[in-house]
Amino acid sequence: MSAPRIRRVLIAGGGIGGIATALALQQQGIDSIVFESAPQLRDGGAGLHIWTNGMLALEHLGLADAVRETAPAQEVCSFADWRGNSIGDWPVGQFTSRYGQPTVAIGRSALHGIMSDALTVPVRTGARVTGYAQDREGVTVRFDDGTEERGDVLIGADGVRSAVRAQLLGPQPPHYTGYIAWRGHAKMSPEEIPPGSFLGLFGRGTRFTYYDIAPGVVHWMSVANGPAGGRDQGTPQDTLRMLQARHRGWVDPVARILAATDPDSIIRNDVTERKPDPVWGSGRVTLLGDAAHAVSFNIGQGACLAIEDALVLAEHLTRPGDVTSALRAYEAERRTRTAPMQLLAARIGWAGALENPLAVWIRDQLMRAAWTRVAFAAAEKEHVAYGTRWRERALQNHH
Repeated sequence: MSAPRIRRVLIAGGGIGGIATALALQQQGIDSIVFESAPQLRDGGAGLHIWTNGMLALEHLGLADAVRETAPAQEVCSFADWRGNSIGDWPVGQFTSRYGQPTVAIGRSALHGIMSDALTVPVRTGARVTGYAQDREGVTVRFDDGTEERGDVLIGADGVRSAVRAQLLGPQPPHYTGYIAWRGHAKMSPEEIPPGSFLGLFGRGTRFTYYDIAPGVVHWMSVANGPAGGRDQGTPQDTLRMLQARHRGWVDPVARILAATDPDSIIRNDVTERKPDPVWGSGRVTLLGDAAHAVSFNIGQGACLAIEDALVLAEHLTRPGDVTSALRAYEAERRTRTAPMQLLAARIGWAGALENPLAVWIRDQLMRAAWTRVAFAAAEKEHVAYGTRWRERALQNHH
């Protein structure tokens, strides 16, 4: 059979996953159009950890060099308790020589901008998807302003509360983890926070992580247990003071980072996730990124997985066979990859949320015993090495 003739792919969502999908299809010569509900094509102000597997995927898209111009490469990811007693170190700098790309940290908006600048396909903003209808010949997507668009395939890359997913799988909300993340940016010199820094600190029911995402810019996250749907009272300065009180006495440089933080940069989010789903698509419709496999921040792979999804989807859509078979093959391949990560992130999040002093002590002892060697080796084997599929392909194409 000849390769499926796909004239136009409809992509719901203009975040990292949606833009990556358009780029991957663009690379394969498949036309697409991106529909973003927001009035402007932009992404949030948080920081992202892009592991080496994500960088290898970005390299395949021709964007790794641009990312490395901005994103600090990390040498060691360190973990400790809130007093600073070491739990373990992950020497991620070794990945550069092993796989050809580093592990980096970058602002979400910076990565989104690099990807968007490389895009040549149309993007329609202010286009909120409300549903779709499909037949044997194609898919029609509907928007809240009453307009419609027609294409051969619909990709739901519209996030954790995806409208495409809601029609496909039902309107079940994502699972609330029981903890909340506050994120912000601090302006600190390279002398204060060395380039490529990463420190994750574990306390009782609360955590603090920081890493620099650009020269002089440190991204941090404070995590604490609490009910869903809450709001911080008072001004942004009041929120900052609350966080400073929460982390008073924590190891340096936590206090200095918070003191250097712009209160207006602080954002608060309930942390949600989903359990692995056995179905991602039907007919000419499929899901991608958080819409398919919402994963909590605990393993730092969310953006990486969405970019991987995009490349694998584009590969399947260029292979011989019919369109629906290509979509089901993509889903089957990616479920095998993403389901273990969803479950692992949930387990790490559960451990990080422990409050009982004895349980916290046991957690820290277990992590000290396994974190540096066992957990790091597993992360490399199960997560990072996956990205070699694109490096090997690039080397084959080069030769």
